[in-house]
Amino acid sequence: MARAPRVVLCAREAAAPQWLAALERAFAARRLEASLDFRDAGDRNARAGVPPAEVAVVWKPPAALFDEQPALQLIFNLGAGVDALLALPNLPRGATLVRLEDAGMAAALAEYVLAAVLRVYRGLDRYAQQQRAAEWTPLPLADKSAVVVGVLGLGVIGGAIAARLRDSGFAVRGFARSARTLAGIDCRHGALDLDGAFGDFLAGLNVLVGVLPLTPATVGLLGARALSRLAPGAHLVNVGRGAHLVDAEVLHLLDCGQLGAATLDVFATEPLPPEHGYWRHPRVLVTPHVSAVTELEPAVAQIADKLAAWQRGAPLGGVVDFARGY
Repeated sequence: MARAPRVVLCAREAAAPQWLAALERAFAARRLEASLDFRDAGDRNARAGVPPAEVAVVWKPPAALFDEQPALQLIFNLGAGVDALLALPNLPRGATLVRLEDAGMAAALAEYVLAAVLRVYRGLDRYAQQQRAAEWTPLPLADKSAVVVGVLGLGVIGGAIAARLRDSGFAVRGFARSARTLAGIDCRHGALDLDGAFGDFLAGLNVLVGVLPLTPATVGLLGARALSRLAPGAHLVNVGRGAHLVDAEVLHLLDCGQLGAATLDVFATEPLPPEHGYWRHPRVLVTPHVSAVTELEPAVAQIADKLAAWQRGAPLGGVVDFARGY
C-alpha cells in the first residue's frame, strides 16, 4: 500500500476516547503508520464527503457506515459474534471481515459457565428455597465425574469452557462442526443433525452449554426435539446466541421437568422484554448479557497485530467465512 491506511473506528461516542487512545498506543508500539478517524455508531444517517477508509474497527455500526465506506478492504468486529454485521445488506462483501478470537472473553465466559454449573450442582437454588421455608435438609451431592456436561461449540471460547469444566472434575463432552482434539474431553463432530452424531452428543447430558455462533443452521436449534435428548432434569446454560433457543419450548420443558434449570445470558431480543416468561420462571436465572465483555487492551493488541500482518500480506486468524456465517 503506497500510503498509510486510513482506519475508521465506529463505536458509541462514550466509548470513543479510550478506544482511540488505546489504538494509537498500540499502533505506535508496533510502528504502524495509519491515520485514525472516529465515527459515532449512534448516528444512523449517511454523511456526504467522508474521506475513504481502507480499514474499519466496528461495534454495532449502523448500515450508514457502509454507505459512506463502500470500498473498505478490512473490517474488524469488536466481538466474537458477527451475525448482526452479516445481516446488513450493504456490508462490503469484498472486504475481509475479522472477528475477535478471544481478547480476554474466553476466561470470563469459562468462569461464568463454571459458576452456573456449580450453582446447580451444589443445589444452591434449592437451598435458597429451603431458607425461605426455614427448612434444614442437606441434599445429596453427586460425584462430579458422573455429571456429564456437553459443550456445544469448541472454538477458542468453547474449548476454554470445556477445559475449565474438565479441570473442575466434571465429565465433559464437546461437539463441533469439524474434528477437534482436547485432552480429557470426549470430542465429537459432524452436522447439526439430530439423527446423527449431534443427537448422540446430546443424549443423556446432565448439563448442556451453548456456545455456537448464530447462523441459519443454528437458529431455533435448541427446541423440544433437541433438548428432550438430555437427561431428565438437565440444566441448560446458554452463552452463545439467544435465537438458538425456541423460548416457548424451553419454558414448556422447564414446566414439565424435562429441564430442571436454565441459566440464560443471551436472548433473541435484548434487553429481554418485561413480559417474557423467563423473567418470572422459578427455575430460570436471567443475566443481562454479562458473561463476558470485550477487554480493551487485549482487543486492541489483537487488532494492531492483525493490521500489521495484513499490511505484510501475511495470513490472518479469525477471518469470517461469509457463506458459513462465522
